[in-house]
Amino acid sequence: MKNYYLLLCLFAFEVGMAQNKFPTKFEETRGRETVTYEEGIAYMQTLAKRFKTIQLQEIGTTDIGKPLHLAIFSLDRDFNPKSIKAKGRNVFMINNAIHPGEPDGVDASMMLFRNMATDKKLQAILKNTVVIMIPFFNVGGTMNRNSYSRANQNGPTAYGFRGNARNLNLNRDFMKLDSRNTHTFVDIFQTWNPDLYIENHVSNGADYQHVLTHLATQSDKLGGELGEYLRENLIPNLKLKMKQRKWDIIPYVNVYGNRTPNDNGIPQFFDSPRYSSGYTTLFHSLGFINETHMLKPFKQRVEATYDFMMAMLEHMEGQGKKIQQMRKITAEEVTKQEKFTIGWKMDRSQFDEITFKGYTPKMIDSKITGKKRLFYDRSQPVTKKIKYYNVFKPTLTVQKPKAYIISKAWYNVIDLLKKNGVKIQQLTKDQTIAIDAYYITDYKSYTRPFEGHYVHYGVKVKTVPQEVKFYKGDYVVFVNQPSNRYIIEALEPQATDSFFSWNFFDTILQQKEGYSSYVFEDIAEKLLKENPDLRKRFEAKKQQDINFRKSARQQLNFIYQNSPYYEKEHNRYPVFRYVKNQSLPVK
Repeated sequence: MKNYYLLLCLFAFEVGMAQNKFPTKFEETRGRETVTYEEGIAYMQTLAKRFKTIQLQEIGTTDIGKPLHLAIFSLDRDFNPKSIKAKGRNVFMINNAIHPGEPDGVDASMMLFRNMATDKKLQAILKNTVVIMIPFFNVGGTMNRNSYSRANQNGPTAYGFRGNARNLNLNRDFMKLDSRNTHTFVDIFQTWNPDLYIENHVSNGADYQHVLTHLATQSDKLGGELGEYLRENLIPNLKLKMKQRKWDIIPYVNVYGNRTPNDNGIPQFFDSPRYSSGYTTLFHSLGFINETHMLKPFKQRVEATYDFMMAMLEHMEGQGKKIQQMRKITAEEVTKQEKFTIGWKMDRSQFDEITFKGYTPKMIDSKITGKKRLFYDRSQPVTKKIKYYNVFKPTLTVQKPKAYIISKAWYNVIDLLKKNGVKIQQLTKDQTIAIDAYYITDYKSYTRPFEGHYVHYGVKVKTVPQEVKFYKGDYVVFVNQPSNRYIIEALEPQATDSFFSWNFFDTILQQKEGYSSYVFEDIAEKLLKENPDLRKRFEAKKQQDINFRKSARQQLNFIYQNSPYYEKEHNRYPVFRYVKNQSLPVK
């Protein structure tokens, strides 16, 4: 026993010496400061030079023109993703500084990589897991350093800015891919196909005692065996492991303004694919967003972030093979799946009860405005059971087509599909094909720009069977792939973050041709004489709609839009659904 304690002391001394030899800026400043971009990359370069188990790669580019760095820890010094996957290794991906004003993950990950390289005890749980880490996703925002943009945050002394070099919020960019940063991220994600993904953040919103909350992939959206595993196994296990480390974690407190979780409970955040954890869902990766609490000291936040990543590594050591197997089965099932849900709504009739440690909220007089303001009284902590609404029900489900057919004119859409690992074929000859065409019958748009777009929502469509002339080289996307969920979410116009929602197809919403009323009057009269059915519908509408009856323009428009003169392309969604069982001439 004496020899055991001696060895343990020697081991702890060696680890401490390694940490003293490679201290981070966070440690040197006793938890007051975070690294600059240059300091962080230099530190990771030092580790990569010193330890053969660490490699630092430069991949792609970013909006500010600098590469995106990827740090890799591999105990057997294999840094090839194909080889690693062939060996059955788990892949754990960490993403930091997507919001550089929230740098906790940067400093925690630097310490984690150093310790993985030096700590034999830690290496014992890394034999089957390779860790990949983006030190700074938002490079431009990290370099835009200040001390004021996070007005509600308790440290560090200086930090980066939320917007990137093009002032984009990169945590809304995972479907539309406006930034070079996210293009490079997708290259990394699709190359490595991580089993588990963590993105490190700092919260905004309500005040409470918890240092760290988590936003996991929504289990109903993830669905199947993976969704059940996430809800029933992974999250409870992480909670237990964090409790053992003296952290009491709960789901992300998604409450803002004067609403408080004490009385109203908390809803689960709906992570549509614009967000990283919603994007990872489409490829059967288990995604987590860490949210440390903004008002807790920076040192405490970084330590909690470090421990959460450690808890995840421990979980993967015991459960990684099972997660891989479930992901494989899910990919196979999705390949054959016939119906896909693209609309969800929270079910307020179902909830869990969780223990929430908050502070007593009060409405007191503001010394600034003289009005009532919200105040969390930290002298009166409160522990109580609150409702956690974490069940979502489908509101819109679509039957998948056999394939989508897309003209080569929409090359930007094709490029994004290819980037996300979608297999695409091309027609080998010109051909008229019977398809189902969507027509956009209604939609709403934001009145103010959101991340550079006037996003569409509330989209309604009608389906019209047609025969359409396609040309050699036009693209065919068969919906028989592990990436089916991504294909559906991107190409079905009613999906929350579809390419249509993000304005990729807005040109079809504008009519290109028209008519002069004085000319079309004579044509319209002839059309009504020659088409009894059109006349019948025209007269019926006049009887039923007083505004239509009073408007000459509306009446002419009705006839025009129901005539051969009206362009078929107006409001016709240019991604066509092929639903036949016949083969197409493709290669």
